[in-house]
Amino acid sequence: MLSLSVLSLYLAALVAVYVLPGPDMAMVMATSASRGVKTGLRTAVGIAASRFLHVMMSGLGLAALLATHPLLFDAVRWVGAVYLLWLAWKVVRAKPAETATNSAPETHGSAIARGFLTNLLNPKALMFCALFLPQFVSPAHGAVLPQFVLLGVILVAVGFCFDTAYAFAAGGLARRLKGRRSMAKLQKGLLGSVFVVMAGRLMMG
Repeated sequence: MLSLSVLSLYLAALVAVYVLPGPDMAMVMATSASRGVKTGLRTAVGIAASRFLHVMMSGLGLAALLATHPLLFDAVRWVGAVYLLWLAWKVVRAKPAETATNSAPETHGSAIARGFLTNLLNPKALMFCALFLPQFVSPAHGAVLPQFVLLGVILVAVGFCFDTAYAFAAGGLARRLKGRRSMAKLQKGLLGSVFVVMAGRLMMG
């Protein structure tokens, strides 16, 4: 079993990671600002599920497989970039009413799926787990897989707490600006730009 000192260090490291601006934070905040807090929270649920899957895949050695097969890594990276550009195109093509905070017609599942797939198709997120988690896992503490599961649950829980805070912060700011002119276009452009930037990050490796 992991010691309290190791868990404390792990928590401190996670907080430092989640405080720094990143693609997940940007997507949750942009989604909440453009489509409402509820949609932002559903997106965060999808991201959380993908994060846990990344932890499990890194524990099973799939991250090492990507690291030793650059072509496979690049394939996943480009699929993720194309998916993000497709999302950006959908946002740009949407009517203003479809990106308004309180009138987004998408289902609960589509927001969760978008968050899940966006994070899942980012091989850098998997590689992060593969490099970060082993620093806190040791055979001296018992079986390795249960340690990965425990650390994964903590990673997901802490990440979801931060994403929830970011969703409410962005949604609150959007509500205060709701009555201002051209807000719908600004929200639409914000969400589309986030997807394009995230795609660019993936394409540039």
